[in-house]
Amino acid sequence: MSALTGKLLIGLTGGIGSGKSTVAEQFRVLGAGYVDADIVAREIVAPGTPALAAISEHFGAELLQADGSLNRAALRQRIFSDQTAKLWLEQLLHPAIREQLFAQLTALPTPYALLVAPLLLENGLDTFCDRVLLVDVSEQTQLKRTIARDQNNAEQVKAIMAAQLGRQQKRARADDIIDNNGSLAQLTEQITHLHKKYLELSRKIRHKEQ
Repeated sequence: MSALTGKLLIGLTGGIGSGKSTVAEQFRVLGAGYVDADIVAREIVAPGTPALAAISEHFGAELLQADGSLNRAALRQRIFSDQTAKLWLEQLLHPAIREQLFAQLTALPTPYALLVAPLLLENGLDTFCDRVLLVDVSEQTQLKRTIARDQNNAEQVKAIMAAQLGRQQKRARADDIIDNNGSLAQLTEQITHLHKKYLELSRKIRHKEQ
């Protein structure tokens, strides 16, 4: 059981286009709770937050949109080839994101929780989790789904994939794997099986601590 959240914590990850959000929603319908690291990361830099003020002061007001929100595309471009700027941004945001993540996970009234993060392994968030659950698809499926969803070209998607851990590396570090190459019915069957498994693990942990 995660000491930070007081409940069984499952790290849910997968490459771009693997279907993490779909999987997380199915777990939620079954009675689990989840927090999405991407959503928390956006909340941390919302207009009026200390983090956004620090980014504007450090990089310049040109990184803000007309409505005061962060220009994400401009920020990505700024740090893409500047390792020092990237490191500064990570040192600013990562601690704040982690604090908010675990606050929201702790508040969930569910027997276990999912921490949904595409870079769970890359950013070391798996060290806080009891188990790592990988949503796995072929690279061809990743390309096809992401191009259709985001209207990106193949080269852009391949660049994003290249920046993440490789598929085999992720599989080697996962405790549980969901194969999302098949039908929705096949996906649901796997999620239902794992939900029962996590409920049982949660019960065993609580019983041991009593």
